Amino acid sequence: MARNAHLLEVRNLRTSFFTEEGEVKAVNDVSYHLDEGEVIAIVGESGCGKSITQLSVMQLVQSPPGRILGGEVIFSGQSLLQYKPTSREMRAVRGAGIAMIFQEPMTSLNPVLTVGQQLSEVIMVHARLSKKDAWKRGIAALEAVGIPDPAARMKNYPFEMSGGMRQRVMIATAVACNSKVLIADEPTTALDVTTQAQVMELLLDLVRRHGKSLIIITHNLGLVSRYAQRVYVMYAGKVVETGTTEQLLTDPKHPYTQGLLNSMPKLEGSKDDDLVPIEGSPPRLSNLPDQCTFLKRCPAAQTRCAESVFPDMRPVGSPGHSAACHLFGMSASTGVRG
Repeated sequence: MARNAHLLEVRNLRTSFFTEEGEVKAVNDVSYHLDEGEVIAIVGESGCGKSITQLSVMQLVQSPPGRILGGEVIFSGQSLLQYKPTSREMRAVRGAGIAMIFQEPMTSLNPVLTVGQQLSEVIMVHARLSKKDAWKRGIAALEAVGIPDPAARMKNYPFEMSGGMRQRVMIATAVACNSKVLIADEPTTALDVTTQAQVMELLLDLVRRHGKSLIIITHNLGLVSRYAQRVYVMYAGKVVETGTTEQLLTDPKHPYTQGLLNSMPKLEGSKDDDLVPIEGSPPRLSNLPDQCTFLKRCPAAQTRCAESVFPDMRPVGSPGHSAACHLFGMSASTGVRG
């Protein structure tokens, strides 16, 4: 297969979970791309499919009940979904090609093994080094992510480290394997503000110094504004808007994106100002409507929205800015709720 123009390209990806309640469409026709040296963000509420999309890319979806039903994942010119999840080809991609930094390192790290045992094991598998050389590379990786006295820390158990240190260990695993793509799943969850900034600056430094590419999965739009170049906004298993960070923060088009921004506290606002929540709840993924999935929560919904199927992504302004919404070209001033 010829090398693709993008380092990673996901096309029309669909992943469902089959439960007693029926088919849960967790990832419903999702497409995005990532270029070399680029930082993108995938944003949305909990349960919108952000993490499952990335687990599908790496074929780490638990089956049963999960199953990748269709779409394409092209990485460095390779079509990944042609390989079985346990195949040698997919094992070679994980870690060495694409590394995922999971949301909670305490549950990702084995509590009964030292950091050095876990780190060196990953290095031996992906870099095919001896135990002695893998241990040395592990020390170098911990040093690269700013962990003091890395040789001593290799002998620590995860519970002996702070949350920020454990997150750095997860990042060190990607550094040690020289992964091209880093996927950071809510990388700053449960960390204090200072540690959040340190972790994000570390990830950005890896991108700059080593030419890596980074996908940030988050519901925190503050992270997006500072670190990402482009953003994909997801809602109920679908991408509903995409564009550069500046486009989405200064001129959001989709009512859901507008709602996310309006619900954020403003630095220039008064402490007495009320936040503006998005009314209602997301639809059940096991019972999705044929219409726009944001219809019942949308303050600008019109009759056409209720009568039409889910809209395709369409250009909504400057180049690269697209949204899946029926409202463009229509007046939203006389909208009716669906």
